[in-house]
Amino acid sequence: MICPPTPEAIARAAALLRDGRLVAFPTETVYGLGADSTNDRAVAAIFEAKGRPRFNPLIIHVADVRQAAEAAVFDGRARKLARAFWPGALTLVLPKRPGSAVSLLACAGLDTVALRVPNHEVALALLGEVKRPLAAPSANPSGTVSPTTAAHVAASMAGKVAMILDGGPCRIGIESTVLDLTGRDPCVLRPGGVPASAIEAEIGPLARPGTGDPAKPRSPGLALRHYAPSRPLRLETHGAPERRNEALLAFGPDAPAGYVRTLNLSVAGDMTEAAANLFAMLRELDREEIGGIAVTPIPDRGLGEAINDRLKRAAEPEIAAPEPEAAVPCRAPQRTG
Repeated sequence: MICPPTPEAIARAAALLRDGRLVAFPTETVYGLGADSTNDRAVAAIFEAKGRPRFNPLIIHVADVRQAAEAAVFDGRARKLARAFWPGALTLVLPKRPGSAVSLLACAGLDTVALRVPNHEVALALLGEVKRPLAAPSANPSGTVSPTTAAHVAASMAGKVAMILDGGPCRIGIESTVLDLTGRDPCVLRPGGVPASAIEAEIGPLARPGTGDPAKPRSPGLALRHYAPSRPLRLETHGAPERRNEALLAFGPDAPAGYVRTLNLSVAGDMTEAAANLFAMLRELDREEIGGIAVTPIPDRGLGEAINDRLKRAAEPEIAAPEPEAAVPCRAPQRTG
């Protein structure tokens, strides 16, 4: 199932995708669960494989700006950001172009589409070979920890994908920043691999996100409880364990003692290293013999903003999931904040 990314394997993966099958592939952020975004049945297979609510939009991966412009309407801000950050860890939410070939199901009933060009040689080679935009959420069951290696994908998605292209550990290890450009004021819907400050340096101040309708998020990754391990998660810890067999996810050189196991996101306090280690270390601590996971404080700056966003969602109390909505064609809803 796991294949090295040889030209032959990439050609075979592209053929599988064109045939409506699912293929997992690496990006610089996390491994994606890829499907032909122009094929409704293939997109539906993503939702089935992940157990993902159908009102949560999918990010569409494209080979270049030209292909992106076939799916969405670009304004001056979008063109400037694409020049600055693509290929890269920035997803742009843009008005969907009339007649776009992207599946209606992938936009989850919205009049928008989320697009990015990944900055990974394997992903770009695959996109170049398949010659279609690929819907590619993280290659893991919905709500669980995102995969940053091919082995993570194999462990959680066995039997659900036709192939896993192994591009090694993900370089960034945390999902892309999602920026909504559909209104007058640009707004970060999900912090990620590109800090808000870098975006503001290109296009000016960003608006604060509105609350919107939590049942119909405009972006992937906006469900309140998300990226969650099965062990209870306790944030902002400074001292000793509070439960039996509690493990510690630390950051920086001064980790408190007494935990049954300690993993450190970055002893040196390097935020990039911490982001790259986050999901892999959460997975490593998410074991039956661990009674809970405590997390030391992480500065809320740069990539720390995205790390804390993931941890806060993972620590939310679990609530009953709503019944999935029926798949419906995307209609242009009234504009909301």
